[in-house]
Amino acid sequence: MRVLVTGAGGYVGSAVVTAVAAAGHEPVAMLHGDQAVPGSVEARIAELLDQASLVAAVAGVDAVCHLAGLAQARESWDRPLDYFEVNVGGTVALLKAMRAEGIGRLVFASTGSIYGSPEHQPMSEELPDAPPHPYAASKVAAESAIDWEACRGQLAAAVLRLFNGAGGQDPDSTRIVPRVLAVAAGDTPSLGVNGDGSATRDYLHVQDAAEAFVAALDRGPEHGTVRRYNIGSGTGASIMDVVAAAERVTARTVPVVHKPPAAEPPMLVCDPSRALAELGWKPRRSDLDTILRDAWTARG
Repeated sequence: MRVLVTGAGGYVGSAVVTAVAAAGHEPVAMLHGDQAVPGSVEARIAELLDQASLVAAVAGVDAVCHLAGLAQARESWDRPLDYFEVNVGGTVALLKAMRAEGIGRLVFASTGSIYGSPEHQPMSEELPDAPPHPYAASKVAAESAIDWEACRGQLAAAVLRLFNGAGGQDPDSTRIVPRVLAVAAGDTPSLGVNGDGSATRDYLHVQDAAEAFVAALDRGPEHGTVRRYNIGSGTGASIMDVVAAAERVTARTVPVVHKPPAAEPPMLVCDPSRALAELGWKPRRSDLDTILRDAWTARG
């Protein structure tokens, strides 16, 4: 299967390119600007809001893994219209290009933040959507566009609601794993922690995330169907758990400075049972020590 991966130059996208190739498929990387992809993968330059370049990008492929877009929750508060333009408008443009070329299989990268902060934990796909910021809201709208396009009967779509990606060479220095390892490496004197550090999240190894896309390609829904899947470890880890894992893996002390508590959900953990049962996928590397060890090694 020839698979176009949009956002192939990104953190998760580049891992998806590698996983698609490892599974015996032929990845085609959609990039913009001077981005690079691993190995000798065919690259096609295109922009989500340029319909002609999208039609050229999807030509001759059998399926699309769509990861391109804007993905910073905090930033989305300042740029809500940009987020809707790129994440919703870009998805619509891609769907039109796929329709024009007769491509009927899509795996869409969405976000677990769509559920907001429900009392019920762990979070299943049956929970109502409650997007807490423009980024999550733009993903809900993009999912809706996919739903309605699938109603025509020519599209099979798996929507992967991803939780907190981690491990490997993470370019986002604001996330907890790069931050805690920067302290362990001596690049930062201490780690600022809100309150007692008990806020608990679901951390997912980037390679496990990538393999979920392959599983969805191979075992996704039938045409005319959209199926949503939570993609996470299913295990909660607090900020202080992450600190302890970093100290175990690096054999270095990570000084912590406790700040006043922040208004944040105490726990956000997913139930990935549907993905395990229907896709045959499971998170094999998403224990904290493996995540921290791989991230530490990637620092070089």
